[in-house]
Amino acid sequence: MKRPFTREQKTTIVYGVLGPILVLVVMQLWLLTATMNAYLGGDRRVAWPAAFVSLACLLLNAGLLRYIYALESRS
Repeated sequence: MKRPFTREQKTTIVYGVLGPILVLVVMQLWLLTATMNAYLGGDRRVAWPAAFVSLACLLLNAGLLRYIYALESRS
């Protein structure tokens, strides 16, 4: 029989998930900046690969957010 997480345990889990979310958001901002710099510099080949990587970051962030919501609904 599983016991629900305590408030302190949930706080630790949320802080642990916020770290990778922060890294992914900063990576997306850097990716946008680098892609725009390359695109405006005439390199058109980087737009689609950067869009796919940015979409992957978005999906990872959405999955982490879903995990947080599932964690809250378990209690």
